[in-house]
Amino acid sequence: MSWFNKVRNRIPFISKRSTEDTLWHKCSDCQQMVYTKEYEANLSVCPECGHHGRIGPVKRFLHVFDEGSWELLPAPTVKEDPLKFRDQKKYTDRLKAARTETGESDALVNAKGTIHGNDAVIGVQDFAFMGGSMGLAVGEAFVRGARAAIANNCPYIVFTASGGARMQEGALSLMQMPKMTVAEQELHAAGLPYNVVLTAPTSGGDMASYAMLGDIQIAEPKALLAFTGRRVIENTIREKLPDNFQTAEYLLDHGTIDMIAARADLRDTLGRVIGYLLPKKEAA
Repeated sequence: MSWFNKVRNRIPFISKRSTEDTLWHKCSDCQQMVYTKEYEANLSVCPECGHHGRIGPVKRFLHVFDEGSWELLPAPTVKEDPLKFRDQKKYTDRLKAARTETGESDALVNAKGTIHGNDAVIGVQDFAFMGGSMGLAVGEAFVRGARAAIANNCPYIVFTASGGARMQEGALSLMQMPKMTVAEQELHAAGLPYNVVLTAPTSGGDMASYAMLGDIQIAEPKALLAFTGRRVIENTIREKLPDNFQTAEYLLDHGTIDMIAARADLRDTLGRVIGYLLPKKEAA
């Protein structure tokens, strides 16, 4: 128990509802303590060092879509626990726990709305849901999101945040990679943009497929973007990698992504990108 807790617990008239854990946020990058309200008001970006913390789908939608313009799309129903997988816990128990914690049915959530007046469908991966891992539900949600964009004649924008394939679904998880690639090709066949916003972390099978197929690749500052871990690569090539290897800045310098946009600028950035890529409407 911390010194703060010991003292406050001995003072009976101090409310126990507000603790140092709810009043303060410790930045995982610079380790500075920031008022939680200030941190949240700054879109979960540390005001001291600019580190971009993880945020969930609803906060993304509220920030990116025009106010009051968006609505959630129905989550797909897929076969759960197809392999009857169990490690320390049953896979079904892990799903229940993740759903209770996040309030979401799985790791990719879609919504449609407008950005600067232009229609768009946005899919957001939530790292809080089993590390944003890619399984049957994520693959199907991606396909539904892409086809909703086609039906509404608008772009599909995906915010990635994932540790990769979901091991509890084995090869079925890996099969989502080509499935999602086909959905992305359907968007192109319809002449519609597919844009990706890479957030920390994006890795594994996600990075090897749909996360790197965007017409425009945007990343948040200092985002960790990797197919496999630094140590695995260093042990394989027997060389020391640069300190900033697998960061958004490194990938931008080497031409892998197109731009980096701070969270506060993302809505305007996406609005401009959509304006550039959308088919021009003919004058009446």
